[in-house]
Amino acid sequence: MSEKVKAKVIRSSKRQFLCRLSSGKRVDATAKGKLLKDDTIVVGDNVTLSKIAETGEFQIDEVTPRESEIFRISVREQKKKVTAANCDLLVILSSVSRPSYKQGIVDRFLVRACQWQVKPIVVFNKCDQLDSEEEKVDLKFETERLKLLGVEAYEISAVMMENYRPQNLDLGWGEFQNALEGRTALFLGQSGVGKSKTISSLSGGKVDLRTHEVGKVGKGSHTTTWSELINLPTFDLIDSPGIRSFSLNDINPDEILPLFPDLEEISVQCKFNNCKHEESSKGCAFYQNDWPASQKACIYSRLSSYKRIVEEISATPKWSKKL
Repeated sequence: MSEKVKAKVIRSSKRQFLCRLSSGKRVDATAKGKLLKDDTIVVGDNVTLSKIAETGEFQIDEVTPRESEIFRISVREQKKKVTAANCDLLVILSSVSRPSYKQGIVDRFLVRACQWQVKPIVVFNKCDQLDSEEEKVDLKFETERLKLLGVEAYEISAVMMENYRPQNLDLGWGEFQNALEGRTALFLGQSGVGKSKTISSLSGGKVDLRTHEVGKVGKGSHTTTWSELINLPTFDLIDSPGIRSFSLNDINPDEILPLFPDLEEISVQCKFNNCKHEESSKGCAFYQNDWPASQKACIYSRLSSYKRIVEEISATPKWSKKL
């Protein structure tokens, strides 16, 4: 006889899985061979466990259909390699100071958000240093650009937290916390943007991703090769080393435009299906519209990002891609 219980996978390693029961208790579980044959069980998966009465051990019997998947495409195998599941918020963390804000990196992560079908938000960190920078970021322009995509933007200082008051945007630290509440979130951002400090502040200092230790800040192991679901006070955090690359080389160049839905909507008005969207392109919808100046600047910045990405991934022959 066995007892059935619902759980969530919070760490996976080959055939061993650490699962969290609805009570919060953590248990180790194994999986049946048939569950591992076609698809790997990943962090974030909701599963049904059976507890074997005779041994007290847990076994994964069933995986609930996923609402979303974090993945890359294996170019050689033409197969999805899923890293995590059931993520419902992608936090794109950027910096306005050291390192400076990079519009193109944000657009890359927005491509992933669209591909993964996960809601993105953009968080501008280190805003307490904004006035001291020679090259100031036009946050209002950036938020207008994001607003065209239905993406909310937040202005914060992870160092000052509640003591910092936004000067440029309507949404700050408090609103950012509210956006995370009850969600399973994945944080992405280039090195140095303050991801670890932001997450530590959100956890009240109980989580330090630099040591990957929960509840024992500064005493953990400094290396990790697994994905993990970390339970913070008001939300779950997915930490996955396998998805920190900015590369989009696993995506076919012809499949990039649909991942810029704002541009695709305009491109269907082009006279020719193979339009290159250049100013010299005959009948190109991007250069025949009488948009207001501010809207035009936002659209052209997105078009520029799209072209750079297509050029980059087209430059690498398919046979040489290692994914």
